[in-house]
Parts: sequence; structure tokens; C-alpha cells
Amino acid sequence: MQYLWVANGSSWKMAFILGISQAFIGLNVQHDANHGAASRRPWVNDLLGYGADLIGGSKWTWMEQHWTHHSYTNHFHKDPDAMSAEPMILFTDYPLNHPARKFYHKLQAFFFFPVLSFYWLSSVFNPQILDLRQRGAQSVGIVMENDFIVKRRKFAILLRLIYISLNIVAPMVYAYKHNLSMWATLGHIWLLGTAESLALSVLFSLSHNFENADRDPTKTLKSNKELVCWFKSQVETSSTYGGFISGMLTGGLNFQVEHHLFPRMSSAWYPFIAPTVRRICAKHNVRYAYYPWVWQNLISTLKYMHQAGNGSNWELQPLSGRA
Repeated sequence: MQYLWVANGSSWKMAFILGISQAFIGLNVQHDANHGAASRRPWVNDLLGYGADLIGGSKWTWMEQHWTHHSYTNHFHKDPDAMSAEPMILFTDYPLNHPARKFYHKLQAFFFFPVLSFYWLSSVFNPQILDLRQRGAQSVGIVMENDFIVKRRKFAILLRLIYISLNIVAPMVYAYKHNLSMWATLGHIWLLGTAESLALSVLFSLSHNFENADRDPTKTLKSNKELVCWFKSQVETSSTYGGFISGMLTGGLNFQVEHHLFPRMSSAWYPFIAPTVRRICAKHNVRYAYYPWVWQNLISTLKYMHQAGNGSNWELQPLSGRA
């Protein structure tokens, strides 16, 4: 698809398919690889990890942000993903007087999808590629000014320029040479970015933003003041939907509970371990959020976004009708 996009020029159909294809690279290739889970051979993971750069992202800033996210899942001050859409969208149910909360957040469930559609644009033209210091990870004290990062900045910038040349500049040059509409070409590029954005960001947003998700996993238990078990917090901040087929389409990201418990495990195993994980969670009274269908998880996410936008500060309730 990338070759046809450059060699034959852009079109509405090709823009949509290429955008979805790039999203599948993000879901099915680079994610497992950058977790070290695609292969037993480190060099294979390293190579496939560059799939992030093939879709407008960056292997190194992705790892900086995503590994921090795994360490502090749903922590409103330390999880970069929890703050990733601010100030437009609040993923965290801040108090009503929190400075991040604005009047328009009461309606954020209604403009949730339009905001997420700009994910590609914000990623491709993110200035953090220049110094490879992901700001969310940096804000929690992760040190990224080292020889490893410094030596890779020029390669990250080069890969980003190649991506922009292939996906933005090339179709515009083709349109100019063949006397085609430049406005239509820009529309094709916009559709490519929107298709990729929604396919990636919507599925990512389902993982940790749903009704009754634990939004403060470092809180203490009222009974004995002990810190919550890390494994328990990973389960109760995540959700799982669908089964084997959804796992094949999303690189196992639908099994978000299993992924956060075993991030170095190949996603191909998640459908097989999920029943055991659910059984153990039930045995130890750990809340496991499971949705048989993706649309059920999506509805729950939209409800949560409305609750978070209105500062409802709701209490945890039983997950009726779910495992």
C-alpha cells in the first residue's frame, strides 16, 4: 500500500486502506516487538519495533511513554497516557476544582471521537522527536538524557523525515506533476491520518477508561493501610473484550488485563491464559472487567468519559453482567 501510495498517487479508497494498514502495524507489530514479546531473539524485536516509525511515531519515544504507562497505570500524576489528551479531554476524574478541568469537559463525551481523530497529526508533527525525551515520562522523573538516546536522535529525525516524504510530500508531488487537485490530495492525506488515528486511539482508549476502572491504583486500603497489590491494580485498571478473533485483529490488545499482567508474553498466548486469569481473579475477589463485544466496552468508555468530564467522583460498583 505504501508503494502504491507513492507510485500511483493518492485516492480516497487508498487513503482509508493505508491508514487502517498503518494502524494494524501499530497494533500487531511494533507493540509486541517493543515489549520484547514478538520473538525470543532481541534483534528481531529491535527490527520490528521500527514499525512505530513506519506509521508516523517513534520507537524510542513510544517505549519511553509506554513503559512508564505500564509502571504507573491510571495514576493521574504519573501515567503519561492519563494526561495524553489534555487539555481537550480529561481521562482522569479530577475534582471539580482541579485546574485542568474546564467548562467544556462536561461535553467531552460528544467530541471524544473528533479529538481522537487528530492523534496522527499530533504524533507526526510532535517536536519531541528532536530530543527524544517524551514529556510525560520526563515529568515523572525518567532520565532520558544519556548516550543511548543522544546517539539515536539523528536516526529518529531521519526516519520521521522519510515518513513525511512518503506519506505527505510524495502524493502532493504526484498531484502537481499530473495536474490533479491539490485540495483533493490534502483530503486524502487527512483521511489517511484520521483512519489511522481512530483505529489506534479508540482501541487504546477502551483499555483503561471504562465504568468503575480503578483511577488511583496507589491508594491505601481503608482496612489495614497496606498498599494495593501491583498485580491487583493492573487488573482493576484494565479491561478485556472479545476473544481469539479480536486478539488476532488487535495484536492481543483486547486482552488488556492479560497484557498488563504479562507484558513480555507474546500476545498470541493471551486467549489461552485468559480463562485462568479470570478464575484466579474471581477466587481472590479481584475485579476483572470483561466485555464479550467491543461495542459494549466502547459504550462503557463513553459513559466513563461523560462521568469524568462532569467530575462525578463515582464510587466503585459491582460489574453486573460481567465476569
